[in-house]
Amino acid sequence: MALYIFSDAHLGAHSEAKESEKISKISQLCELIKEDGDRLIILGDLFDFWFEYKHTAPKEHYRVLFLLSELVKQGIKIDYVSGNHDFWLGDFFETQMKISIHRDDFETNYGGKRFHFIHGDGLAAGDWAYRIQKKVFRNKFNIWLYRKLPPDFAFAFAKKVSGNSRARSSKRENEFLSDYRNYAAGKLKDSFDVVVIGHLHIPSYEETDDGIYVNSGDFIEHFSYVKVTADKISLEYLK
Repeated sequence: MALYIFSDAHLGAHSEAKESEKISKISQLCELIKEDGDRLIILGDLFDFWFEYKHTAPKEHYRVLFLLSELVKQGIKIDYVSGNHDFWLGDFFETQMKISIHRDDFETNYGGKRFHFIHGDGLAAGDWAYRIQKKVFRNKFNIWLYRKLPPDFAFAFAKKVSGNSRARSSKRENEFLSDYRNYAAGKLKDSFDVVVIGHLHIPSYEETDDGIYVNSGDFIEHFSYVKVTADKISLEYLK
């Protein structure tokens, strides 16, 4: 059996053609998972924006929700680690989809190895402004206020803000590479065997004397994912 990990599809962010391509690739990955997988970890930013009202959620993502639901029905466990574009996950995934939500980092054992998972937003030393912004966005009172906006307006406004945020982050991806390696190195020295991070959209696999650091890359251009079996951890790409 195998554990699969992918991140950063940013569904809803691009042209109709690109969105169709991304959904097609996610469908392709789901078929692979059905063949030999028993667990899937979504490492953040599956959606470019997700926000739940009490009785309303973004309807444009129903195709991906269906794909995930099919995996759950087959008995595959799914964990969802929220990122910087989908941290407003409510209870929909847990109550309706039976998908476990992790708001920050996530630790688990698999195949005899100890794993540390985190999306990675705010890890870099130079990303201090975002760390302040993150506290504002995750404030419960501010979330309550945002729910007072009409859904159509709230979704459209958030998508615009999300697009600007993504554009700023993409310009600093390479700047943050060493900070992510340092973070992973610290966790590997702290008795973890494998550290998996997303956010950078730069797939990478690095082995050290202390363990393995993998960045899952993205499902926009690279269509990269991590696969873990009993005897191998690999960074794979969909063709």
